[in-house]
Amino acid sequence: MSMTSAIRGENVTAGNEQMTAGVDRATVTALLERGRELSTPVLRAAVDRLAPPMDTVAAYHFGWIDAAGNPSHGDSGKAVRPALALLSAEAAGAAPEVGVPGAVAVELVHNFSLLHDDLMDGDEQRRHRDTVWKVHGPAQAILVGDALFALANEILLEQGTVEAGRATRRITTATRKLIDGQAQDISFEHRERVTVEECLEMEGNKTGALLACACSIGAVLGGASEADADALEEYGYHLGLSFQAIDDLLGIWGDPAATGKQTWSDLRQRKKSLPVVAALAAGGSASRRLAELLAADAKAADSSERSDIESFDEEEFATRAALIEEAGGREWTSREARRQYATAIAALDKMDMPGEVRRKLVGLADFVVVREK
Repeated sequence: MSMTSAIRGENVTAGNEQMTAGVDRATVTALLERGRELSTPVLRAAVDRLAPPMDTVAAYHFGWIDAAGNPSHGDSGKAVRPALALLSAEAAGAAPEVGVPGAVAVELVHNFSLLHDDLMDGDEQRRHRDTVWKVHGPAQAILVGDALFALANEILLEQGTVEAGRATRRITTATRKLIDGQAQDISFEHRERVTVEECLEMEGNKTGALLACACSIGAVLGGASEADADALEEYGYHLGLSFQAIDDLLGIWGDPAATGKQTWSDLRQRKKSLPVVAALAAGGSASRRLAELLAADAKAADSSERSDIESFDEEEFATRAALIEEAGGREWTSREARRQYATAIAALDKMDMPGEVRRKLVGLADFVVVREK
């Protein structure tokens, strides 16, 4: 089953050559490019405020320079969050430029979380390059992450408007939830069982909260009512859950050439992601066998003579992935991604906005959840 059919049950290519809302790939690409073009100069200026060597470390993380400090055109992300922030300003009847401080603030918080997550998870690669902690050390990864979070609030508050204060309140709440989600994710790795409800709460915090903020912050800066901002947040929150469900599928069955991560990456990290949790809750022989293997892992991890999961061979991970699929975890997660996607789109009907803006929001939602294998 392709990732696209897992989401919408229809034949849309993994490369997004066609979209479902009458918005073509060229339009979505233009929205992403607009978000990048309007936000990047402000983002670069913000990073330039950092004291050395944090400014250089942050520039490396964003792909602007290489490890030696030479100019680079590395992958700095798809700019989905800035695109959504600018579009949300238009949903409120404002010019897209009104959303730029919000777009930059959300990007700063997002990258603060990536710097810290890479270190906590021990990930050595991001966007097909060595991660910051790998190149510059753990201390710099922590400090630069902290600095980016501070910059996010600074960028918003220096606007000096009532709307900027409202936007800052939303982004700080989203950041707190994001941190809650990361703490929950780490704690789950050391538990034998996690419920589906707990997993969805964790993913809603870790992924949904900041995407929800991106989808509303431009509208808030544009003077939208709380009710309209809440509708856009609901859209973003459920879009984030759909995105994360697909990410969980890719974390087990994704192609490393497309994901930039190791094969079976989430299994290697003992993550209690949605496919794993759903498989454990399903019952049946495959579910019980998977539970036995994970319990043995936890016991080994707690013993003084622990056997490192990294010593497992590929066959061991393949066996676990097969058990998850046999128990129904893969199919359940695909259905959940579709359900969350539909809930996100329905939330747009709670706000009166121009039809073209709505179509673009649906098109961006398609882009976010249609992922390569």
